[in-house]
Amino acid sequence: MATRRYFNFMRIVGIKALKNQLSEYVRAAAAGETVLVTDRNQVVAELVPPTSGRSTTPSDALLADAVRQGWVSPPPLAASGAPPRRPVARFDEILDELRDDRDGR
Repeated sequence: MATRRYFNFMRIVGIKALKNQLSEYVRAAAAGETVLVTDRNQVVAELVPPTSGRSTTPSDALLADAVRQGWVSPPPLAASGAPPRRPVARFDEILDELRDDRDGR
């Protein structure tokens, strides 16, 4: 089946033709076209351009998808650098606690 073009932004292609010319159809999708993939005159898939704002790196895209699906949660606030350095305890207190802990063994 030959590729059919509808309007200037959509193509319809059969699986066999897609397999033989995959690079061409991926480039078309990257350029903004939608490519409908058919199997026995039934649409079975779509190649679409990336959504606006999607990162170009696969790892960022996978992370964004995981956030959308609820697998991970983004931080409540965007980090603005390293957290402030505030000691939890004084160094001599930590050493005293460590000695006490070792003496208890």
